Amino acid sequence: MLQKTKGISLKVTNYSENSVVAQIFTEDLGLQSYLINGARKPKAKIHINILQPLHLLELVVYHKDNNTLQRIKEAQQYPTLHQIPLDIVKSSLAIFLNEVLYKVLKHQQPDPQLFQFIQQSILWLDETESPLANFHLSFLMKLSKFLGFLPTVNQDQKPFFDLMDGVFTDSLPPHQHVLQEPHTTIFHNILTASYEASHHFHMKHVDRIYLLQKIIDFYRLHTENFGEVNSLYILEEIFH
Repeated sequence: MLQKTKGISLKVTNYSENSVVAQIFTEDLGLQSYLINGARKPKAKIHINILQPLHLLELVVYHKDNNTLQRIKEAQQYPTLHQIPLDIVKSSLAIFLNEVLYKVLKHQQPDPQLFQFIQQSILWLDETESPLANFHLSFLMKLSKFLGFLPTVNQDQKPFFDLMDGVFTDSLPPHQHVLQEPHTTIFHNILTASYEASHHFHMKHVDRIYLLQKIIDFYRLHTENFGEVNSLYILEEIFH
């Protein structure tokens, strides 16, 4: 059955000499694997270049419910990303976001609200002129809402954040998965800020690295088989 849908490219794997399998998170069909014949040929109808991580796509696909590999009839970039592919900071952030998204969307069913959030975040990153040192922290916390483990924010500020239970608390939990001051306040600010406001929180490089590692731990605790994030070191180099 032919179906139109929007998509976000996440991962491409070589399938044969000129063909690839593309993992694409689609708005209407969830995460799908598409076999694209001849994608590595210079004059390919659907060229591998449009399947780079986080590229936004408009697709016409053949969809069969029981197939593990689907096929694409037509694909084009829309909207086209202008800065992410060329800007070293934005492309590094895209590599990191892409790695995390691939981990958490592995079995993702259709979720148009989640799709639209990711698409809008990619477009904001592509178009913004704001400083980006805290963008990835903000993105991860906003994403947690759609994954079902967004922390509850208290009106009164508490000194600890329990990563296992996902709550701010007055008492130190009996385990190591915890944020303490001054990181609790920074985390609280990131949690409640818009992308536009996130760069107003000034923190030392060492604090940003620590907070990112703790947020990754938070994801690991609440996502099955999350594993390691290999692109972390790139961000540590970029935002030093």
